[in-house]
Amino acid sequence: MTPRSHDTLILSLLAVLMAATRINHFAPVPDASWAVFFIGGFHLAARSKLAFPLLMLLAVAVDWLVITNQGLSFWQHYCVSPAYWCLIPAYFALWAGGVWLRRHYHGADWSALGKLVPALLIAVALCQLIAQGSFYWISASVAEPTVAGWFKNYTDWLGPYLRSAALYVAAAAVIQVAAERLTSAHGQTQAG
Repeated sequence: MTPRSHDTLILSLLAVLMAATRINHFAPVPDASWAVFFIGGFHLAARSKLAFPLLMLLAVAVDWLVITNQGLSFWQHYCVSPAYWCLIPAYFALWAGGVWLRRHYHGADWSALGKLVPALLIAVALCQLIAQGSFYWISASVAEPTVAGWFKNYTDWLGPYLRSAALYVAAAAVIQVAAERLTSAHGQTQAG
C-alpha cells in the first residue's frame, strides 16, 4: 500500500466514524469527533492542509444535516451561534495533540503510552476550554454568565468528553500496536 492510499484509507475510516457517531451526540454510541481529530493529527500529520479542513467540513455538514432534518433552521439552532465557529480552533487543538504525538512517536512501547496520555489530556482540556468557553461566553444561551458558572459547566462536561475521546483513542492505539506487530512479524517472515 502506498503512503497516499494508506492516508486515503485512514481519512475515509475517520470520516465514516465521525459521520456515524456525530449524528446524535447523546446516542448509546458516543460521538467520536474529538477522537477523530486527535487520531487524524497522528496519522495524517503530513496531510494536515487537506485532511483537517475536510474533516472540519464533514463535521459542519453532519451538524447541518441533523439540524435541518429536524425541521429547524441551522443558523437559528441553539448550538449554532458565533461561538460555533470556535470549533475550528478547538478541533485544531485536538489535531495538534495528535501531530505532537506523531512527532515524538518511535514505535509502540511504554514510552509511547507515556506520551499519549498527557498529549490526549492536554488536547481534550484545551479543546473543551475553547469549545465550551466560547459557547458559554459568546453565545446568547447563557443569560447571566459568571466565572463560577463557567467553571462548573467546564468541569461538568470535561469528564464525559474525555471519556469518549479516550475510548476511541485507546481502540486506535490497540489497532496501531497490532498493525505494527503484524508488519514486524510479516517482515521477519519475508526475511527468513
